[in-house]
Amino acid sequence: MKTAWLGTFAASALLVAGYAQADADLAKKNNCIACHQVETKVVGPALKDIAAKYADKDDAATYLAGKIKGGSSGVWGQIPMPPNVNVSDADAKALADWILTLK
Repeated sequence: MKTAWLGTFAASALLVAGYAQADADLAKKNNCIACHQVETKVVGPALKDIAAKYADKDDAATYLAGKIKGGSSGVWGQIPMPPNVNVSDADAKALADWILTLK
């Protein structure tokens, strides 16, 4: 019985790790990392700082997905984030959900 529980736990951990890696890969694919890193401010804010800022916002994932697709200016300083029109709605939502896990 103990072995079955450990196997289920290990499978769940791999699934979560796979999800996190998949979305990190999605961020690379969509060139998010050209301006954002997880831990460090580059051109734009660190992704963990974005997650912390919006952690308590009820519609944070929808809000961030909109910012990913439509761009933003003045929220994090003078450098605007251009719209990412080539990012699909589903990818924008997946990226937003992933970012919010980084807090």
